[in-house]
Amino acid sequence: MIAAGDFKNGITVEIEGNVCQIIEFQHVKPGKGAAFVRTKMRNIINGGIIEKTFRPSEKFPKAHIERKDMQYLYQDGDIFNFMDEETYDQIALNTEVVGDALKFVKENETVKVCSYNGNVFSVEPPLFVELAITETEPGFKGDTAQGATKPATVETGAVVYVPLFVESGDVLKIDTRTGEYLSRA
Repeated sequence: MIAAGDFKNGITVEIEGNVCQIIEFQHVKPGKGAAFVRTKMRNIINGGIIEKTFRPSEKFPKAHIERKDMQYLYQDGDIFNFMDEETYDQIALNTEVVGDALKFVKENETVKVCSYNGNVFSVEPPLFVELAITETEPGFKGDTAQGATKPATVETGAVVYVPLFVESGDVLKIDTRTGEYLSRA
């Protein structure tokens, strides 16, 4: 059990049957009345943001989220197949669970599969990936007034905006959280 007065950013607790991760918290001591804790939380299962206030003495059970490294094998229609790298057990997840987390992930790469009480609720890609450009238009000399960019399709099919000097066949380093081009690899 963890008291609301001990909340920290990033911890996960079970509140009213929902598993929530604390995004922000603030201890408030008004001039009159009792102190309270104002929080902003993300519901881990559905992704919704909740803002609530608690008395510092309220206690909640800590929720243990299991993050397991798994290898992304292949996609079969709306089903994505993963393999546990330790036990070689395979699981299949549908599009609702995976979402667009695999937009920048190639087959046979390692991802983190997140579960709570044995129920998988999301997939986390690696923070940075290196992908080759399959298609982009050539940039022309003199097109740059202020850091111009152009769309480029990478080998997973996702579109990334890159500087004009990047060409087809180049390998890029991409931040999967934002989908931004970082550098050429």
